[in-house]
Amino acid sequence: MNLAVVGAGPAGLSSGMYAGRFGLNAVVFDEKIVGGIVNLTHIVENYPGFEKISGMELMEKMKKQAEKYCEIHEMEKVKNIEIDEGIKIFTSKNEYKVKAVIFATGTEKRKLDVKGEKEFLGRGVSYCATCDGSFFRNKKTVVVGGGNAAATEALHLKNLGSDVSLIHRRNKLRADKILQDYVFEKKIKVLWDSVVEEIFGGSVVKGIRIKNVKDGSIKNIDIDGVFVSVGEKPNSAIAKSIGVKTDEKGYIVVDKKQKTNISKIYAAGDVTGGLKQIVTACAEGAVAANSAYEDLL
Repeated sequence: MNLAVVGAGPAGLSSGMYAGRFGLNAVVFDEKIVGGIVNLTHIVENYPGFEKISGMELMEKMKKQAEKYCEIHEMEKVKNIEIDEGIKIFTSKNEYKVKAVIFATGTEKRKLDVKGEKEFLGRGVSYCATCDGSFFRNKKTVVVGGGNAAATEALHLKNLGSDVSLIHRRNKLRADKILQDYVFEKKIKVLWDSVVEEIFGGSVVKGIRIKNVKDGSIKNIDIDGVFVSVGEKPNSAIAKSIGVKTDEKGYIVVDKKQKTNISKIYAAGDVTGGLKQIVTACAEGAVAANSAYEDLL
């Protein structure tokens, strides 16, 4: 095996596809199913060639294309990597020897870290409206956050018939203007300058306690569902364990060729920070595969 790609989102699948087209024997690992965080995106409207497509459908198309050029091992977690004379990959199922590695491990959802969040996970607390929104038709929900993901989640819940509000710690949204316009057109209520202090209930969520960060006032709101969308953090732990350099936020540091500080170790996609878009992840995956090919010549 020439190349191991860790992560099967847009960057990982593009890496595997381009590596195979360059003639490299590549394998793509993912501890879950193909798609990564894109699977949580209800509708994608900014990927060239598709005016509107669901995240899961787009990733399924990428998977089918990539399978023609590389092996894809879903539900096989990379647990450890050792670098000696070569590179050894230890997974939940096997051990592999490779000559190069591309980290395309993406990001994971950040937590609120408030009382009740863990306790009510799956019982009213969710991190994915696409996954769980249908359980909250005609019910009262909140989305916590103010970026693109939060706006998208709120719009999805609104379209499902949920009485949804946004809770944002600032006095203006960070989402793209077009998403903000959609939010206001749909008359989605925004609770400005507010943070969630606690999630409470019985067998399921019944309400939340929020605090106004400007005047310090506290109030309880009756609610059926809480959707948390306050950003992501990079999945860079394995990379850091072998000495790959990261920035102060944990994102892997790469150059223009997607090379890390370690020879024949590369990174692409959201785990490197930047714009965090599907189109840029795909491009970075292609660049990383090309760099690996050039270095292995």
